[in-house]
Amino acid sequence: METTGRNAYTGFAGVYDLFMDNVPYDDWCAYIISLLREEGITGGLLLDLGCGTGSLTERLSAAGYDMIGVDNSGEMLGQAIEKRAASGSDILYLMQDMRSFELYGTVRAIVSLCDCMNYILTEEDLAAVLRLCNNYLDPGGIFIFDLNTEYKYREMGTQTIAEDREDCSFIWENEYRPGERLNEYDLAVFVREDGDLYRKYTETHLQRAWTIPEIRRAAEEAGMEFTAVYGYLTREAPEDDCERVYVILREKGKQPVKGGE
Repeated sequence: METTGRNAYTGFAGVYDLFMDNVPYDDWCAYIISLLREEGITGGLLLDLGCGTGSLTERLSAAGYDMIGVDNSGEMLGQAIEKRAASGSDILYLMQDMRSFELYGTVRAIVSLCDCMNYILTEEDLAAVLRLCNNYLDPGGIFIFDLNTEYKYREMGTQTIAEDREDCSFIWENEYRPGERLNEYDLAVFVREDGDLYRKYTETHLQRAWTIPEIRRAAEEAGMEFTAVYGYLTREAPEDDCERVYVILREKGKQPVKGGE
């Protein structure tokens, strides 16, 4: 066995999709598209912020959107690029940190799913991400993202989760620190590489449970308009026991370009 460093989504990237095969990407994509269409966004250029292996990016591309994917993990983007080669999609992938990403121009909307925003740990960084989103959105464009809730982290608490597959397995040791509203999990992944030999990868992930008032304050600081917060795959306000919510923010500050000018 060999152990890598403790960076998020390095060794795990190669088997990420295998362990995430229970994620309802089709349902998530359909929901996001319905929100976009309500805003009149039926096509055009979109950014998938924290795109990972490109599962959502590919689906949005297939739905007719021109896609850019941004992620800070080269290993995850490598998987996304393999999917692009297989599908023949025309997706631009950029390896960048979401706290300091740069685009060539503006986009009609930005999406960020699978709790990417929970990896933003400080109010300063949260405001920085939202300022960049406001900067790179078309006038009146929207940013849609999901969040794991504090309820979910509290329910997870301190526990160990293990899963064994034919060619790989993992051990997930979870701890939620309510005083800091931080959830930390240590992940050990064992991947079969040659016969009965396995390579071991270890990673540590840290996420923050953001409150809606904190999101509102950060949006205001970033110059964005807080539009809505919905419970999981609904158009309703989240219940107290909701594990995942969706937030919609709107670009504010740019003037629409008038025809002929």
